Amino acid sequence: MSMESAAARAATRSALFGGIEAVRARLAAQVEADERGGTLSAASVEALVETGVLRMKLPKVLGGFEADLVTQMEALERLANINASVGWCAMVGATSLALPGAFLPDEGLARMFGDDRMPRGAIVVTPSGTATPVAGGYRVTGRWSFASGIRHADWLVAICRETPAPAEGPGLRWVVVPSGDCLIHDNWQVVGLRGTGSCDVELQDLFVPSALSFGAGEAPRRGGALYAIGLPTFVAYEHAGFALGVARRALDGVVEILRNKRRGYAPGGVGVADRGALQNMLGRGEIRLRAARALAIEVNEAAWEAASAGRGVDAAQHCEVRSAATYATEVAVDVVNDLFRHAGAAAIFDHHFMQRCLRDVTVAAQHYMVADTAYELLGRARLGIAEVNPMG
Repeated sequence: MSMESAAARAATRSALFGGIEAVRARLAAQVEADERGGTLSAASVEALVETGVLRMKLPKVLGGFEADLVTQMEALERLANINASVGWCAMVGATSLALPGAFLPDEGLARMFGDDRMPRGAIVVTPSGTATPVAGGYRVTGRWSFASGIRHADWLVAICRETPAPAEGPGLRWVVVPSGDCLIHDNWQVVGLRGTGSCDVELQDLFVPSALSFGAGEAPRRGGALYAIGLPTFVAYEHAGFALGVARRALDGVVEILRNKRRGYAPGGVGVADRGALQNMLGRGEIRLRAARALAIEVNEAAWEAASAGRGVDAAQHCEVRSAATYATEVAVDVVNDLFRHAGAAAIFDHHFMQRCLRDVTVAAQHYMVADTAYELLGRARLGIAEVNPMG
């Protein structure tokens, strides 16, 4: 890395991390309100926008950072440590701006980014809808699940299957539509990540002009190495950062509880922190989190270097990045579960941070991107089996 590149990276990290720290207290104060409301509060959204994290994946020509993968991972880790629902919505919101920002035709870009205010987006990544070509665009119909942040979004970015299927290409098309054209189903009654408002959204025979769409697999129209990385690396690292941030909140919080906690019937009780089994659990948890984090940094740094050098990220590297995110999530779930058992009876209440960490990281682990099939795919790549699809 050149001195100029290192300086630019340091400046980006300083801006993003400083922005997060500046609103830490405000985001922490909204945790319970976000959960109760089933979506981020207006105060949380305002603070998130101020951090700049929603612009971290956006092309520089549009006022974004085009941050490297590790910087983005660490930004999400910091946000998830403060307020998990905000961290998750930041992850989704940043991608919902980055994809159109890099791939939309100029006319569509002007519509989405034409106002003085930076737009807010939500994105759905399972092709649950259809896009039928018509004069000037597409008729889009479908219902998509898990539209995190849709209640504070201006735009929805959704992937569809083209119908009839084209003779060539993957037959998948992204469409960008005003959120006001969406039917939002109020079905986000869940155990964790309650504040993300990840409701189902529906479009009913909506006309979407060609300028507000782009085909999956098209070359980016703007931006640098970040937009040539491809899937799953373009999004997988985010999951590692999120899970590690939640688990770190749990571990640090439980350590503070246990330092002065006493139990038992003897006068004054017995100091819980003196128990060897507890010390062992905390030590193992600390090392496991740091090891998972080091692995995630290593493989994402390597992927970024490959992309920046123009070599591209090959299938084996994609599998490594996805597997590292899966591993980080698994470790986070294990560590948080161990911590919950030792956090005391107070942890069973909804308002307790430890219960919230347990619920949030468990729900995050259900995501397709961190399914254990990632390991199978990496094994196939290591064996040299042909046609490994890292998104499989």
